[in-house]
Amino acid sequence: MNRYQINSSRLRGTARWLYHESGIRSVHVTGRDAWLIILARTCRMFAFGGTSLIMALFFNTLGFSDPQLGLFMTMTLAGDSVLSFVLTFMADSLGRRRVFFGAGLLMAVCGLVFFYFENFWILLLAAVIGVVSASGGDFGPFRAIEESVLSHLTNPETRSDVLSWYVVTSNLGSAVGTEVAGQVIESLKMRDGWSEKRVYHAVFVAYVIMGVANMGFSCFMTDNCEIIKPTQSMDEGAQTAQRLLSNSDEDEDVGDETVPQRKSRFTEISSTTRSIMYKLWFLLAVDCLADGMVSYTLTNYYLDRKFHLSKSKLGDLMSTNYILGSISTVFAGPLARHLGLVNTMVFTHLPSSVAVLLFPVPQGIVFTVILLFIRGGLNNMDQAPRAAFIAAAVKPEERTAVMGVTSTLRTLASLVGPSITGALADTNKFWVAFVAAGALRVAYDLGLWAMFVNVKLHEHEESGQDGSKARRVTDEEE
Repeated sequence: MNRYQINSSRLRGTARWLYHESGIRSVHVTGRDAWLIILARTCRMFAFGGTSLIMALFFNTLGFSDPQLGLFMTMTLAGDSVLSFVLTFMADSLGRRRVFFGAGLLMAVCGLVFFYFENFWILLLAAVIGVVSASGGDFGPFRAIEESVLSHLTNPETRSDVLSWYVVTSNLGSAVGTEVAGQVIESLKMRDGWSEKRVYHAVFVAYVIMGVANMGFSCFMTDNCEIIKPTQSMDEGAQTAQRLLSNSDEDEDVGDETVPQRKSRFTEISSTTRSIMYKLWFLLAVDCLADGMVSYTLTNYYLDRKFHLSKSKLGDLMSTNYILGSISTVFAGPLARHLGLVNTMVFTHLPSSVAVLLFPVPQGIVFTVILLFIRGGLNNMDQAPRAAFIAAAVKPEERTAVMGVTSTLRTLASLVGPSITGALADTNKFWVAFVAAGALRVAYDLGLWAMFVNVKLHEHEESGQDGSKARRVTDEEE
C-alpha cells in the first residue's frame, strides 16, 4: 500500500469518526422528520433573532416607557404559557402536525399585526393571543412538542445528538437573523423616506415569512411524528357496547380489556414521574425567572443605553454571541455521552451564570463583550441534555404532557422577570437585574447537580435495535 492510499485511508477513518462523534450520523439515521423539525426551528429562530434585536428599541421609538416594555414582555410570556399549555396537552389527540401548522399560522398573523400597527394595546393583544418572541427565546407552543417528537423518533443512543443539533441550528438561525436585522436596519435608515419606525416595521416581514415556512414544513412531515396508541380490534357493535359500558359507574370487562375511567391528562402522569419532575420544575422556575430578567432583548437594550452602539454593531455582537453558542452546542452530545447528562448541564451552564452575575461590573465595552460571549457561548449547552434527561426519566407516552408542563412552567417563571427589570431600568438600577439573575442561575446549577446527579434513567425505554429493555443506568454511567 503506497503513501497515497495510507493517507486516503486515514482521511476516511477520520471522516467516519467525525461523522459518528459529532452526532450527524444520529440525525441522518433518524430520518426526514428530524430534518424538517430542525429546519423549521432554524427558520423560526431566524425570525426570533431579528425581533430580539429590535423589540425594545422599537418600543422606545414608539414612545413607550420602560415599565410598558416590561409589561409587554410579561404579558407576552403569559400568553405564550397559556397557549403552550393548551396546545401541548391537545397535541397528541389533535395531531402534532396540525398543532405545528396552527402555531405557524398564529406566528404569521402576529407578524402582520406588528408590521401594520403602532398602538400599544393592539400590539399587546396580538402578542398575548398570537406567537411572537419578545425576548428572543422560544417560549411558544412549538418547542415542547418538537422535543417530544424528536424524543419519540430517537432512541437513547441517538437522542442527545439529535437534540444537540436541534439547538445548534437554532442558534445559527438566531445568529443570522440578528446579523441580517442589524445590517438591514442600518441600510434602510440611510435611504430617503425611511423613518426609524418604518425600518423596524419592515423587519416583521421576515417574521411573517418564517411563520408561513413553519406551516409548510408541517405539511411534509410523516405519520411517524404522531404518537401511536394501541387500539383494540373490534367491530362496530363492540365499539358501541364499549361506549355504553363506559358510562356506567363501575369498570366492566369488554373481551379481554377493562374499560378505563376518564382521567385528566395531568393525573395520567405517573406518581414516580411527578416526584422527579416536581424538583426539576422548581429549579427550572428559578432559572427561568433569572433568564426573564436578563433576556437578550433586555441585554441589547442595556448595551444600547450604556455604550450607545449602532444597530449594526449591536447586531454583529449578538450574531457572534449566537454563533459561539452554536459552536459550543455541537459538543453537548459528545460531552453528554462521556460525562453524563446532568454533569454536562451543570458544568457548562455554571460559567455562563457567573458571566451574567459579573456582566455590569466592567465599565468598558471590551470586557463587557467578553462576558457576553462567555454567557452566550455556554448558555445553550444544557438544553439538549436537559430535554434528553426528561425524555429518559419519564414514560414515552408521558413525554408530550411532561414537556408541555415544563415549557409552561418555564414561561410562567420567565414572565415575572421583565417587569422587575423594567422597573429597575426606570430607576437607573438596570445593573441590579444582572446581579440578581446571575445569583439565581448559580443556585439553579448547584441545586440541579445535588438533586439529580444519581437519578436512574431509561427505565421505561426499550432498545431501538433489538427490542430488549434498555440497561438501567445512572446518569454518571451514561
